[in-house]
Amino acid sequence: MSGADRTEALQGAVAAAHASGTPVQILGGGTKTFYGREPRGVPLSLAGHTGIVSYEPTELVISARSATPLAEIEAVLAANRQMLAFEPPHFGPGATLGGCVASGISGPRRPYGGAVRDHVLGVRLLNGKGEVLRFGGEVMKNVAGYDVSRLMTGAMGTLGVLLEVSLKVLPRPAVELTLRQSATVGHAIEAMGRWAGHPLPVSAAAFDGESLYLRLSGAESGVRAARGQIGGELVADGEGFWERLREHRHAFFASSMPLWRLSVPPAAPALDLPGKSLLDWGGAQRWLLSDAPASKIREAAAGTGGHACLFRGADRQGEVFHPLAPALEGLHRNLKRAFDPAGILNPGRLYAGL
Repeated sequence: MSGADRTEALQGAVAAAHASGTPVQILGGGTKTFYGREPRGVPLSLAGHTGIVSYEPTELVISARSATPLAEIEAVLAANRQMLAFEPPHFGPGATLGGCVASGISGPRRPYGGAVRDHVLGVRLLNGKGEVLRFGGEVMKNVAGYDVSRLMTGAMGTLGVLLEVSLKVLPRPAVELTLRQSATVGHAIEAMGRWAGHPLPVSAAAFDGESLYLRLSGAESGVRAARGQIGGELVADGEGFWERLREHRHAFFASSMPLWRLSVPPAAPALDLPGKSLLDWGGAQRWLLSDAPASKIREAAAGTGGHACLFRGADRQGEVFHPLAPALEGLHRNLKRAFDPAGILNPGRLYAGL
């Protein structure tokens, strides 16, 4: 299909950087440079390394080069009434497939349709020495060896330069609608937990501080029955609401305060933290706008068995992701050494020294 393969040029650039020990900053569409620790290194642009390599609608699999725009992939899938079930946010028109996988960020459908890593079937990449490696494949039941392809999801480019990704896709639901009802945070958490315990066609659930929103997706008969059971007001622009939430264009995000992403058990009560919160993923993902000390926020999240990430704003020279346990940190360092011996790929983007 359309596009160009820049593997040879990218391979040469990484090999030269490895030989000289020059740090490299991997750049795709630039829509997620705010995420993670402050990037550093000589820019390595993947611009032009684009194109859908293969797409088999009947097999529910698509493969594309890493700089292929997400919008292009979603348009091709939509023409066949299919979708990326993890509903990736774009955060700008330049969003690419590689950035989507490297950041590992999923949208509102994540608890019900799976995370990014659940849909990655295979990858082709450059390691820190400029060697081309391939992991996984283009079938859903590929179980040979370690699942290294999914290891690249959320690695922020610290383990390799993604060249090509194969993803599992899913059919679009026949019917979707969104319901809204006024609620307090306590009622919202209780209701989302109660709905999760019933066989309802829920595909998104969020609470923005004033209203509880629930999206139903599936066959018309099932959606109609669930609507009658749940009740609430029909949201005329339901699709627009979830898009604004996914892309952080909801009014909640219009703030200059540091934005934290807390991952906690869905049934965890509202956390005693200063600031303003929005609940997504049925209560499991909680966005927090707060100037509270990082230690206080992380302590509150850890107290529920969860963790906290400084998603946007504040000091990005320090650690923005939740501190790793010593054993897990050692595992991360061993993986970094295996894939990037000279430590040149996006150094420090995840954690200092990684």
